[in-house]
Amino acid sequence: MSDLHPEDAKIVTLARAARARTAAPSGAAVRDTDGRTYAAAAVTLASLPLSSVQVAVAMAASAGAAGLEAAVTDAAEVGEADLAVLRDLGGVGVPVLMVDARGALVDRLTT
Repeated sequence: MSDLHPEDAKIVTLARAARARTAAPSGAAVRDTDGRTYAAAAVTLASLPLSSVQVAVAMAASAGAAGLEAAVTDAAEVGEADLAVLRDLGGVGVPVLMVDARGALVDRLTT
C-alpha cells in the first residue's frame, strides 16, 4: 500500500477489515466529499444480494453524503451495477481502486 496516498491507504484498510470481520466474499469503502469514510462487506442474503460497493455507497447516502471522493474494493471485479451506484452519488470521475486480499493495488478505474 506504500504507493497509495495516506487517505486512500486508510480506506483500503477499512475495506479489508470489513471483509475480514464478516468473512464476506468482498469488502469496500468509500470516502465522501467531507472526508467521512464508510466501509462495508458484501451482503449475500437470498432476498437481498448486494455487493460491498453497493452497501458502502448506500451507507454514505443514508448518512447524507453529498458526493464521493474515492472508492476501494477487494472484490475480484467491479461490475456495471457498482459503477452505476458510484456515479449516482459521486458523479463521473470518482477514482475506484481495486486491491487484492493483501491490500496491494491491482487496478485503478474511474466512474
